[in-house]
Amino acid sequence: MKFLLDESADLRLAGHLRELGHDVTAVSQDYPAALSDRQVLRIARRERRVLITNDLDFGDLIVRQGLAHHGVVLFRLRSTSIELKRARIDAVLTRPVADLRAFVTVSDGQVRVRRT
Repeated sequence: MKFLLDESADLRLAGHLRELGHDVTAVSQDYPAALSDRQVLRIARRERRVLITNDLDFGDLIVRQGLAHHGVVLFRLRSTSIELKRARIDAVLTRPVADLRAFVTVSDGQVRVRRT
């Protein structure tokens, strides 16, 4: 699977996802600086990548404004522990691929999938 880590996402997740065999790029390393959220969303869609972010603005762009996407995983965790983030992304990866093409909200205790 292909992922794009937003600037707000923990860059350490890239290594974990790559170890699992996924193709991962990161806004902070692989793209021009100062991209808007809309530009990040367009890149992810064009490259057919699931966007991983902590930025609530993507919820507004997708859910309220109806912008097209290739999947978004929004982390809403209380802890910044990389171990927790790895465990939660692993929980997401066990879901059907169709779920990852949706708007997925990951919290400490649940994974919520919203079809958009």
